[in-house]
Amino acid sequence: MKQKTLWTGIGACMGMLVLILDGKTALAGAQDGVQLCLITIIPSLFPFFVLSILLNSTLSGFRLPFLRKIGQLCGIPSGAEPLLISGFLGGYPVGAQGISEAYKAGQLSMQAAQRMLAFCNNAGPAFLFGMVASFFPEGWMVWVLWAIHISGALFTAIILPSSLADSCTLSPQKVLSPNQIMGRAISAIGTVCGWVIVFRIVVEFLQRWVLFLLPVTLQVAITGMLELSNGCCQLSLIENMNMRFVLCSGMLALGGLCVTMQTMSVSKGISMRYYLLGKFIQTGFSLLAALAMFTDTSVIFVAAVLLVVLILRKDRKRSSIPRTADV
Repeated sequence: MKQKTLWTGIGACMGMLVLILDGKTALAGAQDGVQLCLITIIPSLFPFFVLSILLNSTLSGFRLPFLRKIGQLCGIPSGAEPLLISGFLGGYPVGAQGISEAYKAGQLSMQAAQRMLAFCNNAGPAFLFGMVASFFPEGWMVWVLWAIHISGALFTAIILPSSLADSCTLSPQKVLSPNQIMGRAISAIGTVCGWVIVFRIVVEFLQRWVLFLLPVTLQVAITGMLELSNGCCQLSLIENMNMRFVLCSGMLALGGLCVTMQTMSVSKGISMRYYLLGKFIQTGFSLLAALAMFTDTSVIFVAAVLLVVLILRKDRKRSSIPRTADV
């Protein structure tokens, strides 16, 4: 532990030295990060943070009939269906925030929470239609990107074992006051913006020193793996629309290192045991699905996915049969 702390301190000193020697690059990156937060991140995410926290505090524990089948398909605890709404529609990291709130309130077990983090934390429609859509000339493309993204999350939920969450049932909790909701939303958006600014500085240094030597597509991919918003902003550099579509699909599913740090920040106390595994599964699904859109393998891909789902659902039903008590 002492050695790890020592290396962390050395890294911090090196970072400060870099900032001193090349302060202009750091300043430019920070300015871009702040501008990105003010123009895109806060307007698109903050309302969803407020509504997500309100949603989870009011509907948690209620069984929603229209989501019951999806909840069963995902293998989530009974009464946790409202978390799917914020997880699929709220945007990064609103879903993780909702799961964290439910866990802290005693509504979710650790096992259920860490499993749900793997597929209930996704890019939201506000980000896709408010920002990503501007990089695609055809309106149907962003709709297909969103469909692939959500399908990948559902596929991940089916792939991951569900027996961990079967024993946990959510119950209604006390509704938060407006001040509590606002305080939690401000804290969450502040954490998100802080990480976005930090990673924008890192990306600025990499572009100045390293990335300009690489092909454009690889530059965009690396930037997206580090910070999703900046990666999407560079999609216009890729002239091939098919490649742009496939790369965007993968970046949306992975979320990037910045989103991972945001998720860790808003879900303190929850193990990230399944999060990275879930993101890799979703990313693989999204890349293959996007590639199938522009090749002759789309039918084969859909058939393979359906086959996997049917097999896993059959195994899940078998494993869920209760054992009879010994006489």
